[in-house]
Amino acid sequence: MSRCYCEQCGYPETACVCAAVSAIYPSSQLLVLQHPSEVEHAKNSVRLLQLAVPDVRVIVGETEADFAELRAELARDNMPTFLLYPSENSQLLQTDDSSEAVRLILLDGTWRKTLKMYRLNPWLQALPQRYLPLMAPTAYRIRKANRSDSLSTLEAAAVALSQLEPGLDVAPMHVLLAELVEQRLRRMPVKVRERY
Repeated sequence: MSRCYCEQCGYPETACVCAAVSAIYPSSQLLVLQHPSEVEHAKNSVRLLQLAVPDVRVIVGETEADFAELRAELARDNMPTFLLYPSENSQLLQTDDSSEAVRLILLDGTWRKTLKMYRLNPWLQALPQRYLPLMAPTAYRIRKANRSDSLSTLEAAAVALSQLEPGLDVAPMHVLLAELVEQRLRRMPVKVRERY
């Protein structure tokens, strides 16, 4: 028997998150470069991010060739663009980074896969790079990460937007993530749930 999926949120009807969706519309542009292995991953937070911030753009790829069209597009406009990535060249993302509308590029994948994307794309390395201030640990408990400073892509976007646009209420992003986490935990067998 096949699963029935919600037409609005795209999740199985038994895991529908529509009741928790409250979209926000920041003036900053969010652009997610998603590793191909994340697209069908059941615990991928970019699906939630697209519900919370409908204007977010997602481009799937890994290599420079995958992003050739995007690179040409970015070269044609003069909107300030920052890569949100904690490299040696990164500076702290601050409110004064947004004196005008900005574009923020986020890499979506495991740490290992995003590092590979970063290394395969010299054009990303050439962008001004920003890192996030230390915040609370991730609330995305259902997906394990090797680093203690890991955040889901949705959480990173929320923290970044709160830095760039202090008056913007990003709480709906956190509410949506919390809803998904709670639903997943409720459906896990008790022994499995104890690991989270």
